[in-house]
Amino acid sequence: MTNLRRDSPSPLAEGRWLWRRIYVFCASAGLGGLLAGLIATGDPRVLPRVADGVTGLLALLLVLYLVAPTAQQIVELLANLKLRLGAGGRP
Repeated sequence: MTNLRRDSPSPLAEGRWLWRRIYVFCASAGLGGLLAGLIATGDPRVLPRVADGVTGLLALLLVLYLVAPTAQQIVELLANLKLRLGAGGRP
């Protein structure tokens, strides 16, 4: 872990990333519009499979937005894992 002073800002600025939120909002709106367009004009025989695929993509996007770790967290996790493996598994 890094030594952080109490008054220093959090190194994980993920909650403040405006562009990430804009990207997810636009992609969600685009996938929702695509789904609505496919329902309105699609072939009724193929529509259930296409709708499942589009809603699956939307669900994956939202899960990755809500759960995915930041790059900084991944680096810290790998560094911690490397230290633990080098120490023979001792904390």
